[in-house]
Amino acid sequence: MTTERIEINPSVMLGKPVIRGTRITVELILRKLAEGETESDLLEDYPHLTAQDVRAAIAYGAASVALEEVVLLADAANPSKS
Repeated sequence: MTTERIEINPSVMLGKPVIRGTRITVELILRKLAEGETESDLLEDYPHLTAQDVRAAIAYGAASVALEEVVLLADAANPSKS
């Protein structure tokens, strides 16, 4: 999934999703937010970012997780557990 703000280009950051026109990865934004940084902190630390970029990164992360497929396997040691 790419958007007008997120791009994937094999020649930029090894193809990781980045904010279009930058080398700022979606992963970096999500990690910083998870570590407790605020949107304001990110905008101050990365002047090329906009609030819309931060929201696009969050939306991209949510969409990526929504598309994950989880396969549950039976517990081989205890087949009655399901």
